[in-house]
Amino acid sequence: MRVLVTGGAGFIGSHTVDRLLEIGHEAVVLDALVTPVHPEGRRPAYLSKEVDFYQGDVRNRDLVANLLRRVDAVYHFAAHQDYLPDFSRFSDVNVVSTALIYEVAVAERLDLARVVVASSQAAMGEGLYCCPTDGEQVPGMRPEADLAAGRWEIPCPTCGGPLQMMATPERVSNPQNAYGMSKLAEEMVAVNLGKRYGIPTVALRYSIVQGPRQSVYNAYSGACRIFCLSYMLGQAPVLYEDGQNVRDYVNIQDVVDANLLVLEDEAAVGHVLNVGGGQAVTTAQFAETVRAQYCSDLPPQVTGEYRFGDTRHILSDVSALGRLGWKPQRTPAESVKAYAEWLRDMPGLDAVLTEANARMRTLGVVRKAGS
Repeated sequence: MRVLVTGGAGFIGSHTVDRLLEIGHEAVVLDALVTPVHPEGRRPAYLSKEVDFYQGDVRNRDLVANLLRRVDAVYHFAAHQDYLPDFSRFSDVNVVSTALIYEVAVAERLDLARVVVASSQAAMGEGLYCCPTDGEQVPGMRPEADLAAGRWEIPCPTCGGPLQMMATPERVSNPQNAYGMSKLAEEMVAVNLGKRYGIPTVALRYSIVQGPRQSVYNAYSGACRIFCLSYMLGQAPVLYEDGQNVRDYVNIQDVVDANLLVLEDEAAVGHVLNVGGGQAVTTAQFAETVRAQYCSDLPPQVTGEYRFGDTRHILSDVSALGRLGWKPQRTPAESVKAYAEWLRDMPGLDAVLTEANARMRTLGVVRKAGS
């Protein structure tokens, strides 16, 4: 099979390309090589020479049409993700490019065996909770006044009582930031147009994917990047809020397993499927995993800072994908070890954290309770 991978020079895309080549497929990569993921704007050395590579924009109709005519299937991973408040760009890149793939496929009557679209856990927002009194709840975003006062937990929207976090299935869609909204819209465009026009489509909602090649320069890349860089540079990382935020972390190779499964499994077609680690991990616990990797005696610090727009807790229910035979095989410790080894010999990292932190404070993304 000849497969187009948009964003194929990036983190998830390049690992997927590697696996495609390993099992005998051909790969065509389209990537714009934009900052901050590709700060030098050139093809990364880790991308196989066997790849048919094109540098360009996924919104370029002529380019996309030319590539779609030559392939059997598509992985659409190209996306804009950042903390920047450039709201229109999220929709322009993430939604418009997805619609363009289907527009071209329909206009030219292309026979695509599969389109797999990368969505995100961010499409679920705060996710699913349970109130002992009022049952299931899907709360909205936390008020800024609560965050500024250091009130981190979410009360029941109905009775105001305590909530218990639950694993969130795909039926819950409650995005609360521009990136999450664009990913939900992308899912809807892909799955619904796929059904209407007979283009077999799957949308995968990735939770926090960890492993080598995750951008060092993109502030959106998250905990593994921040904690590894901190300990590598001999610094104690800062835990936002109280460090008890819950996330689930999934290894890049587990993600690639899911990507390859849905490429051929007909039972996946027409569905949105969670791809997560299957385990609730607090930020503090994850930081301790990183600290152990670096054998550091510096405990992480809680300073009362928080990121405006962050969810409090989110854990993906991966049972739907599990019914297709997939399950996460690797631990967060394995992801951290692989990422730390990849970082080890990388030059020019001394200023990365300082610059990212300064940028997020300037944008008002990182704030402090009580200030």
